[in-house]
Order: sequence, then C-alpha cells, then structure tokens
Amino acid sequence: MQHSGLWWSVGILLVLGGVTVFYYNRLVFNRHRVAEAASGIDVQLKRRSSLIPALVECVRQYMNYEQGTLEALVQERMRAVQLADSPLGQRAPVEAQLGSQLRQLFALVEAYPELKADQQFLELQGNISEVENHIQMARRYYNGAVRELNVLVESVPSNLVARLFSFTPAEYFTLDDPRDGQSPKMEF
Repeated sequence: MQHSGLWWSVGILLVLGGVTVFYYNRLVFNRHRVAEAASGIDVQLKRRSSLIPALVECVRQYMNYEQGTLEALVQERMRAVQLADSPLGQRAPVEAQLGSQLRQLFALVEAYPELKADQQFLELQGNISEVENHIQMARRYYNGAVRELNVLVESVPSNLVARLFSFTPAEYFTLDDPRDGQSPKMEF
C-alpha cells in the first residue's frame, strides 16, 4: 500500500509540473506577442514621424498664412520623437495629439486647391493615410495581444503560475478621445 501512495504522489507532482510548464510557456508566448505587437506600433509611428517633415515643407510653400498650424504639427512631432523609447501608455496621448494636428492640417488644405493638385503633396498624403491605417491595425493587434496575456495573468490556474514567475498584466494602448484613433480625412 505504501508504494501506491508514493505513485499517487509522484503522479500528482508530474501533473502539477506539466500544468505549470504548459501555462508558463503560454505566458511567455503571449508576453513575446505583446512585445512584437508593440514593436509593430513603434515602426508605424516612426514611419509617420519620418513623413511629417517632408509634408510640412511641401505645405509651407503654399500656406504662408497657416504658420501656427505647421509649427504646432512640428512641435507634436518633436514630442513624439523624444518619447520614442517610452512605454506605449506614455506615448499614446502625444501620438493622439500628433494625429489631431495632422487632421487639422488636412482640413486647412481644402482652402488651397493648387496644393491639393501638387503631385508631391498627393504622394505624401497617400503615404500618411496608409501609415495611419497601419497604425490602427497595429494598435488593434497590440491590444488583442495584451488582452490574451492579461487573461492568462488574471485567470485561474494560470494566474498561480504568473504570480510564481512574476508575470504582470500589460498596458493597453488607449486614446483619451476616440476621434484621435481615426485617420485624417484625406480627399484626393
């Protein structure tokens, strides 16, 4: 009888060890998925920031009277570049403001028909529109990855493994104003 108790103990330990390894591996996988998704957002935000100087220069040639809008856009871009290595949660409001400044700029462009016809401007406008769409997709993917990780970190029994190995919930990429998540309206 002593041997059967020993076998039961060994069996239970093996099952617990297997469950621990299973959930640990899922947690690690999801943590890496969140990091990969954050990198995707970062790439798109850097692409957008790299397009803005060319856009500002192109628009500056036509818009002598809209200097304040251009300066505000340049300021927001500088703030976004300064926060490039910060966590997404800290960067989100600045990036949202940058998107808002872009929407303002494209609204002003409506008053300049010759600018709307400029080929360089049209290409830049198309590129920025494409990048804005990629940012939205990357943000959705990131938040989905965060959701998966957070569910594992908070639900039973994986939360026990998460606590044991110091896994913590990730932060969502959120926007204060839902309009900040919309691409600038760009009519061609």
